[in-house]
Amino acid sequence: MTGAAGSGAGPVAVIGAGSWGTAFGIHLRRAGVETRLWARDPDLAEAIRRTGENARYLPGLRIPDGLRVSAVAAEVLAGVAVVVVAVPSHFLRVVIERLAHAVPSGAMLLSATKGLEPDTRLRMSEVLRRRLARHPVAVLSGPSFAREVAIGQPAALVVASAEDDVARGLQRRLSSREFRLYTNRDVLGVELAGALKNVIAIGTGLSDGLGLGENARAALITRGLVEITRLGVALGAAPGTFAGLAGLGDLVLTCTGSLSRNRTLGLLIGQGRSLAEAEGASHMVAEGVRTVASALELARRVAVAMPICEEVRAVLFDGKPVAGALAALLAREPKPEDEAARLR
Repeated sequence: MTGAAGSGAGPVAVIGAGSWGTAFGIHLRRAGVETRLWARDPDLAEAIRRTGENARYLPGLRIPDGLRVSAVAAEVLAGVAVVVVAVPSHFLRVVIERLAHAVPSGAMLLSATKGLEPDTRLRMSEVLRRRLARHPVAVLSGPSFAREVAIGQPAALVVASAEDDVARGLQRRLSSREFRLYTNRDVLGVELAGALKNVIAIGTGLSDGLGLGENARAALITRGLVEITRLGVALGAAPGTFAGLAGLGDLVLTCTGSLSRNRTLGLLIGQGRSLAEAEGASHMVAEGVRTVASALELARRVAVAMPICEEVRAVLFDGKPVAGALAALLAREPKPEDEAARLR
C-alpha cells in the first residue's frame, strides 16, 4: 500500500548504505517514492545490485525492485528533491565534502545520523549547514531499529526543523501508514537526545552484562534521562522534547532492545570483553563510544553533572572495571528526586 510518502516531486537520495540507510531506502521504495541509495564502497554497491540484498548490514532482507544503488555521486544525486544523510557521525563531514558539489540547489537535507562530531562537538545539522548553508536542513530521530523498519513493522519518529514548512513537507513526503512522523521545532533537543541516549544504552548494557537485573536497568534509564535533559536544557533545548519520541522513546528502545548495538557493546564489555573486541564483533558502529567524550565536554562548558556518562567513559577509555564504575554510581550521595526533575 502506498502511503503519504508517495506524494511530492523529485526523487529522494539516501546517503549511506549501512543498516539504517538501507532500511530507510527500503521503506521509501516500498511507499512508492523514487529512491536512490549511495554506498561509499563500490564493492558493496555492486554486491547489492547483483544479489538484491545488503548481506553486510541487513542480511536476509530483499532490496525492493526500483531502489537504485550506486557509488557514483552524480548518478544518485542528479535532480533529487531530498537528500537523507545516514552515515556514522565521524564520517559525515568527509562524506559531505565529497558529495557537496553534486547536491542540487534547493534540495532539502535530512540528517538521519545520531551523534556528535568527535573533534568539534558539533551536531550533525550544524556540520551540514556549514558546508551546504543554502539548503534547508532538518533532522530525523526517534525509536527505530533498522531491521524492523526494513520489514515494515510500525514505527513513530520525529522530523525536526526550525522552519515549520520544511518539517511538514518532509513529514508528508517520507511518512507511510507504518512509518509515522511527527514534527518538532526543537532541532537542538532532538539531536542531543538522539546522540546521548547511545551513551546511556552502553551503561545499561554494562549493567546487564554484570547481571544486575531489571531494577538496575530501569534506574539507569530514568537517571540517564535526567542527565540528558539537564544538559539539553542548559544548552537551550526545550524540556518537553526529552519526554517525547526522540527522548524517552528512543532511550527506552536503545537501552532495552535486543537489536541495540550500543547496549550490545556494553553487554559484551560487562561480560569481560575489551572495547576493541566488542567493537570488532559487529560491522555496525556503536555511536555512543564516540559520543561520550563530546557529551562530557559540552557538560563541562555549562557546568552540568553527568555521572552515568562519566562512569561509561571511565570504563571505555580508562580501563576502569565495570563493577567499580557501577559501585561508584551506587555510592553517590542520595538527593531529592524532585530537585533533579526541576533540573537544579
